[in-house]
Amino acid sequence: MKLFCEKAPLVTALSNVTRAVSSKSPIMALEGILLKAQGNQLTLTGYDLEMGIVTVMDANIKEEGKIVLSAKLLFDMIRGIPSDTISIETDNKFLTVIRGGATEYTILGIDPDEYPDLPEITEGESVTIDQETLKSMIGQTLFAVATSDSKPVHKGSMFDIKDGAANLVSVDGYRLALRREAILFGGDMEFIVPGKTLSEVSKLIKDDKEEPAQAELFLSRRHIIFRIENYQVISRLLEGEFLDYKAAIPTGEVSEAVVNVRELIESVERTSLLISDKLRSPLRVTFEENTIHINCTTSIGKAYDSCPCELKGSKLEMGFNNRYLLDALKAAGCEKVKLLLGGPLAPMRIVPIDDDRFLFLVLPVRLKSEN
Repeated sequence: MKLFCEKAPLVTALSNVTRAVSSKSPIMALEGILLKAQGNQLTLTGYDLEMGIVTVMDANIKEEGKIVLSAKLLFDMIRGIPSDTISIETDNKFLTVIRGGATEYTILGIDPDEYPDLPEITEGESVTIDQETLKSMIGQTLFAVATSDSKPVHKGSMFDIKDGAANLVSVDGYRLALRREAILFGGDMEFIVPGKTLSEVSKLIKDDKEEPAQAELFLSRRHIIFRIENYQVISRLLEGEFLDYKAAIPTGEVSEAVVNVRELIESVERTSLLISDKLRSPLRVTFEENTIHINCTTSIGKAYDSCPCELKGSKLEMGFNNRYLLDALKAAGCEKVKLLLGGPLAPMRIVPIDDDRFLFLVLPVRLKSEN
């Protein structure tokens, strides 16, 4: 294999593909990136047996071939080369020479035949979603994906697509995040994508697009492919019984508070300064006619803050985990929200003022008596 390519796009490709590479694996090839030179393109693949990222870039291919090179070492070498043009040359014993300007590295690669094949997906259904919309949906639900193994299926988010609407749902036993969006798809689909995969998909979607671009989701029985620009993210799907999220969302409320999101976040953050991993304590949140009062008491002291609100209904006192409350508020992405309160021990719903595009559910904490 022998090729020449530009440094900048290669560094970008390596940076993205490396995120799917195993940091430590009994299969040495999985700690590397598979480079395949064919035609006038260089294909780079990272794969950890759960998720793979593949991309293609232009290159001047002198001799076709493929090689597996250490992901970390390759990225560090290419990034550090001062030249704008890179050459990579490999012999039949996998000895690889990487050159750029006066810099030259010679390293031993890995036999590409040792690199596991990615899943082949030939049959399935395809859904198209605006990339910016998909990124927003992931961003507003990823925080509620479970991190523990108590129920592995909840370590992913569920896509519930029906009647031209897509619901993306995450739940971890303490909170629930739901994002709705209309899409152009007439069928019904329900599948669960690992949170790690969705995080990487979101990172691949650029924020500064001049024109709207589409992401394609190609679904088979056990795997999904996200096609974003010149990248493909291939992932297994999670299997198991996901929470019946529609039944979990309470209806009816005794009080409703309209609040400025930024003001409430800042108030919660100030009150949370006394809380740490070693000093855990719930926030005591009291909803009154025009004010939300927030108190916190730990072994090192007390904190109090308040935030204005517009309350309809009766006064209510509730306890919350500060981090769970902050995660939901920060995911709102709008100026004001409604806090729908069903009682001191009922889940609090956080919803937009004017529509139903998202819903966050935060379970309260039982408060001890102050006396």
